[in-house]
Amino acid sequence: MTAGDWQALAASLGRRFAVVEQTIEAAGRPFALIKPRSSDELISEDDFNRDARLPYWADVWPSALCLAERTARIRGAGKRLIELGCGVGLVCAVAAQRGFEVLATDYYAEALEFTEVNRARNGLPPIATRLIDWRNLPSDLGTFDVVAAADVLYEKAYPALIAAAIEHTLAADGLALVADPGRPGAARFHDECRSRGLAIERVLQAPFDNGTVPHTVDLYEIKRA
Repeated sequence: MTAGDWQALAASLGRRFAVVEQTIEAAGRPFALIKPRSSDELISEDDFNRDARLPYWADVWPSALCLAERTARIRGAGKRLIELGCGVGLVCAVAAQRGFEVLATDYYAEALEFTEVNRARNGLPPIATRLIDWRNLPSDLGTFDVVAAADVLYEKAYPALIAAAIEHTLAADGLALVADPGRPGAARFHDECRSRGLAIERVLQAPFDNGTVPHTVDLYEIKRA
């Protein structure tokens, strides 16, 4: 994507959304992101009635911040990373900065557009994007050295879907990183991973206080057993 292409895409997003800029410190540097002003403004009754879809992608959640910092500790040169649910692209931006070959995936096409613009406006190497529904995971994704996901266990069906996605995309000696803010589905996710021959370990509990409800983000590392 050329400078003219991503600038045109950014202008298009600005026409379709009330866009704000948010600068986030991660991996020892600032990342200047654009995002929709509020995910609540994007809620569609039709989308929710069709498949309980809610626009959580439009916010940068504490789990994404935790995952970004952990991703920044991995040297990405020569390695592939996929993010399951990229949102507006913070983790993918950090991964690109660390040298990974990145595939950003999401259920919303708009999330992929914001991710691509945020990658470009921070002067980072190109990444690939792909629209993916976890309930119908493509068979041609291949495997990745790192599979990353932040705050993806919030619906009843998602623990099994995410565990299955990791099973199908994680390289034999790869590492999956899942950051979760204590969703009820976390315990089931552990069971789903183990049933698929995946070893899961909580390696970090990070406290967050965003001025509303203080909570803790758990970071899990998952490998093939």
